[in-house]
Amino acid sequence: MGSPHRSPLFELTRVRVLLFLREPEAMFWIFAFPLVMAVILAFAFTNRGVASSAVGVMEDTGGELSRVLMDGDGIEVKNFSDLEAATRELARGNLDALVEPGSPPVIRLDEARSDATLARLRVRDALQAPLRGDGPVARVEEVTAVGTRYIDFLFPGLIGMNIIGTGLWGIGFFLVEQRQKKLLRRMLITPMPRWSYLASFISARVVFLVLEVGILTVFGLWALGVPFEGSFLLFTVLCLGSAVGFAGLGLLVAARARRMETVSNIINLTMIPMWLCSGVFFSYERFPEALHPLCRALPLTALNDALRAIMLDGEGLIHCLPQIGVLAAWGLGCFLLALRIFRWE
Repeated sequence: MGSPHRSPLFELTRVRVLLFLREPEAMFWIFAFPLVMAVILAFAFTNRGVASSAVGVMEDTGGELSRVLMDGDGIEVKNFSDLEAATRELARGNLDALVEPGSPPVIRLDEARSDATLARLRVRDALQAPLRGDGPVARVEEVTAVGTRYIDFLFPGLIGMNIIGTGLWGIGFFLVEQRQKKLLRRMLITPMPRWSYLASFISARVVFLVLEVGILTVFGLWALGVPFEGSFLLFTVLCLGSAVGFAGLGLLVAARARRMETVSNIINLTMIPMWLCSGVFFSYERFPEALHPLCRALPLTALNDALRAIMLDGEGLIHCLPQIGVLAAWGLGCFLLALRIFRWE
């Protein structure tokens, strides 16, 4: 019992602090997870100081334009000889701006991107230094063509984010709820194979996926004008297959959790880093090149890359086979591991 001289406020505060310290999930979520997120963002957006602007430059006679921009502050120049390839890199978020030679030079960018304004200012400052005469430094042209806008890059990532989110939350939460209510124990006495019970969660998610992704895709095509250059059949098969894979991941994250708070933390810890590292909102090429293979090995990266290839570039099955292989490996591996370690009680 507490001292009779201590106030109720002191005692209640002490109890709350002790209860909090006994919750390892809460300790991790409050202290460790923000640090993990900060490290991920630091890798993506810092490079020994303020991040450079990735600027594509169309090759000109003598390479004078590239030399001028390389002398500018905070500009990373990438030379291109193919305008179509350069425009594609700009659309995929791998470039902040594209500069074409001329009198004056033309700066192409999408003002909807947060880094585009900074890139424009840096390019104009670099071109201002050697300028002679009173003519304009450069002419800015905003990218507005369908397929090259930021929304066109973002929308396939939103579809991928929806698929992984419904797979993890829809399965993980329900399974842990069943475990808390002791309903999973009752399944042990039935003649039903255990793998059939777990697989039923995956098949149920596929049913709901048709409505979820279908409504979202129709809205993007109709209201936002997002292009769709590839095969609807391949797109549908890819979404269904990835839903199965992420459902297997959902089974795995819920395989051992006993409480709703625990599975919530595990799901967020699994999902949010992939949102940042898998090219949902910005290109994963913002990370150091050494980390690109690790980013591409993530299942959400594979799905986003394949969706963009189908919707924006019109690519077919052969082009998407590496991404499909990554998704299949994750889905099968997670389901088999979940089946092995699953806690029924």
